[in-house]
Amino acid sequence: MSGLRPGASGVYDNQDNFQPVIPAEITLTTQFRKAGYFVCGAGKIYHGAVYRPAEWDDWLKNAKGAGGEEDGSPQEAVRAGKLPITPLNCRDEDMADSKYVDYAISQMHRKHDKPFFIACGLKKPHLPWSVPKKYYDKFPLESIQLPPYAEDDLKDLPPVALQMAKGPANDHEAIMEAGGTNVWKQAIRAYLATINFCDTQIGRLLDAYEKSPERDNTIICFWGDHGWHLGEKHHWRKFALWEEATRAPLIWVVSGVTKPDSRCDRTVDYMTIYPTLMDLCGLPTPAHVQGKSLRNLLENPQASWDQPAITTYLRNNHTVRTEAWRYTHYSDGGEELYDETKDPYEWTNLAWNGGGDPIVKEAMSRHLPRENKPSPAPSHEERKNRRVSEE
Repeated sequence: MSGLRPGASGVYDNQDNFQPVIPAEITLTTQFRKAGYFVCGAGKIYHGAVYRPAEWDDWLKNAKGAGGEEDGSPQEAVRAGKLPITPLNCRDEDMADSKYVDYAISQMHRKHDKPFFIACGLKKPHLPWSVPKKYYDKFPLESIQLPPYAEDDLKDLPPVALQMAKGPANDHEAIMEAGGTNVWKQAIRAYLATINFCDTQIGRLLDAYEKSPERDNTIICFWGDHGWHLGEKHHWRKFALWEEATRAPLIWVVSGVTKPDSRCDRTVDYMTIYPTLMDLCGLPTPAHVQGKSLRNLLENPQASWDQPAITTYLRNNHTVRTEAWRYTHYSDGGEELYDETKDPYEWTNLAWNGGGDPIVKEAMSRHLPRENKPSPAPSHEERKNRRVSEE
């Protein structure tokens, strides 16, 4: 939304207060407002319930639901270790996400007298994994499979990576102590149920798009804000720099540009979203934006692309992903290097004890962000404690 990488803003974590360092006038939606668009939104666009009126012409307020973070679960909570996995006795219509989709659909079908920008953010599959019970019923426990997993996967990780694997809540240990693989499968089932609920809501949006009067003049950009570990590397949630946490959906539909059922295997990151939307809509990209438009990849998925995907988590911890490699450099100097073509589950850290192909490491390290501003927010320990209580 800002066009700035974490090192350029100093915002590295959910608990960092971004508002003082990212003014409303530089954000993505503000550029569309300046260009004469009607800009509206609902749901989880920023973390939590942050809403700044300068960025929107209209915003859905106070849409609470049966399983939302705003009002909690209407029945006694069920947990897998520390993860809330409560099925709900309610209708889809009772969920906050359904109300966000209702709002977006109504905006899609109303008559607009100027171009429009609609942001619809689903809170799920964020915890708690509380969705109507019918979605749980689609995934019988006996059908659940554990993810690819190596018991000794942590043997070759540097200290900061080990801290990330354990995570602030030490979820994997709690799950195994609560009931081993049976509870592990219960958690995966809850995640799948929640994803399926989200798929249903996305389907509603797409059905409405197909029937909308501006269908052939509307761009779709769909993404998830991060991946999620389900026990890989003894880790749950995000808060890490491995493949599971940093890989997520990115889908574009642009009339006259993209082709149905096409796929691009180039590695890109979400810094591309802001400049790509500016490019596709013929708007000037602000000078502060650090990403690069991927319009050429939308037109030709096989086009050349020399930008790897870069992800930062906490200050001076960066991972660089190309089509063949992942290289991670931590704040304490620790490294990880994975050959993604031979080791897609990242079980063998080639950089362990100073190892790894020095030519590959050098080529990858050139892309590490050089700007790592200090965060104006509380210390990491304070953030960690607050995050545990929040999640």
